[in-house]
Amino acid sequence: MTTFVKADAAGQKTLDAHWYRSPETFALERERVFAREWICAGRMEHLQRAGDFFLAEIARESVIVVRDQHDEIRAFFNVCRHRGTRICEMQSGHFTGSIQCPYHAWTYALDGRLKVARNMADVEGFSVDDYPLHAVRAATWEGFIFVCLSPDTPPFETVFEPIAHRFRRWHIADLRTARTIRYDLRCNWKLIFQNYSECYHCPLVHPQLDKLSPSDSGRNDLSEGRFLGGYSELRNHGASLTTTGATSRPPVGEVDGADIDRVYYYTLFPSMLLSLHPDYVMVHYANPVAPDRTLVDCAWLFDPQTMSRADFDPTDAVEFWDMTNRQDWHVNELTQKGIESRAYTPGVYANAEGLLAAFDRHYMSTMS
Repeated sequence: MTTFVKADAAGQKTLDAHWYRSPETFALERERVFAREWICAGRMEHLQRAGDFFLAEIARESVIVVRDQHDEIRAFFNVCRHRGTRICEMQSGHFTGSIQCPYHAWTYALDGRLKVARNMADVEGFSVDDYPLHAVRAATWEGFIFVCLSPDTPPFETVFEPIAHRFRRWHIADLRTARTIRYDLRCNWKLIFQNYSECYHCPLVHPQLDKLSPSDSGRNDLSEGRFLGGYSELRNHGASLTTTGATSRPPVGEVDGADIDRVYYYTLFPSMLLSLHPDYVMVHYANPVAPDRTLVDCAWLFDPQTMSRADFDPTDAVEFWDMTNRQDWHVNELTQKGIESRAYTPGVYANAEGLLAAFDRHYMSTMS
């Protein structure tokens, strides 16, 4: 049985301004956070067959994520071992059996081994065995692909052990993406995570959401560390967070009992927001590009059998959350503008903002 606890915000204040606006701080967290943590790069469903690939941008590095000839998910720095040329320019596509640099045609197997190096046979001491693509660590969980640039970070299984099996009843690995919307936000990435972790603002900012799910119904079951969150209740039995407040879709996976009337919200530090609904799953992938700019891809996942129905239409869920997202992004950008003022000083967290204080504690521990 899950034990729900209240996150502690007693006496804790918001962070100083430089943590949200300083280029030097952003450069530091690029190395201490994003180059060290396990980052969600995408979904396995987008790599259906050997040779399928997509690019991920992490800590100013371009990473090729590919399904190899042995059906394994691999990741490599997008850098040729000859003279450092960026190999791949397309954001996604299909390699026909190999990965070839466009400059001098050095050619690599899908598992990263150098197969062909033109005109290098007469170079004394040269061996293709010495020049594979530089590998990036990759792991899969619930259909998501995670990558890590650092060889020193603990294994994925160790880091994600607290939530390894927590969401199995949603069968997220089996779900498929029906729609994705990209948002370009003029705010720091941490404001997005913090906003997601409290509903103190919901009655004012999200009247449509508050009508369907009471802002004071939240309970947290992860309240310390890199994984934070819990659930909120739906006002009506069998409802859903859609434009109509209802759904004709069956529950996903094995969701039943109390979970039919709940929506779970979790932040997975530092790149992912996961929302578990009775009839769909929503995920936000966050990619910081500047102290005051973050790209967010929001995706809606549904059961493939439901998607195959002639009457399937995800619009009710997509439009509801697109509206809600934009409401959030607006106040996040207002917060960024306020923090950039010389008048800003750290404020005191409310009791309803305990997860924000917990987020700050974990963030500061990674930056120390």
